[in-house]
Amino acid sequence: MKIIHGIPSDQIDTAAALYWQAFGGKLGRLMRPEDKALRFFAQVIVPEFAISAVDADGQLLGLAGFKTDAGGLVAGGLADLARVYGWPGALWRGPLLALLERELEPGVLQMDGICVSAQARGQGVGTALLAAIKAEAAQRGDRVVRLDVIDTNPRAEALYRREGFAPVSRESLGPFRWLFGFSSALRMEFPVAGAGAR
Repeated sequence: MKIIHGIPSDQIDTAAALYWQAFGGKLGRLMRPEDKALRFFAQVIVPEFAISAVDADGQLLGLAGFKTDAGGLVAGGLADLARVYGWPGALWRGPLLALLERELEPGVLQMDGICVSAQARGQGVGTALLAAIKAEAAQRGDRVVRLDVIDTNPRAEALYRREGFAPVSRESLGPFRWLFGFSSALRMEFPVAGAGAR
């Protein structure tokens, strides 16, 4: 396994499939049907905001996205939604997707999703990607890595806790829980060693 910055250009469709595999449970009701969701994510994934794990043949095993004031892993807007779902579909999906957006803060590297292929689970890929995200934050001079984990994903929460992330708050979705398939998200943070506020 090799950790690289970005996503190989021939692996964008695989990246979209991994993203959907990881977040389809959360976004499924909003982004279905699957073929349209895959097409949408393939066109809006921004490789420069990803760190990837690839095998010896360059095949994608997993990726971790991050968000800064310059952009994030998934950067689609209304026009991108409209290209796949049409304008009627874009106009109701856009505001609902906006509910999941997180405000950026100076000195905070916001994780924008971590995905590991089913075949590569249990091989340390997630741990390696989290280590690379921490290193990215340190290189950027950020003081904290922040992420949100939904209440229906205890396996991911356990990984983050093992990797030194601590809970700081919980946000409830209220009446929107029926749409997204989860009730709340736990915000967790990892303090970057030796970093100060920028």
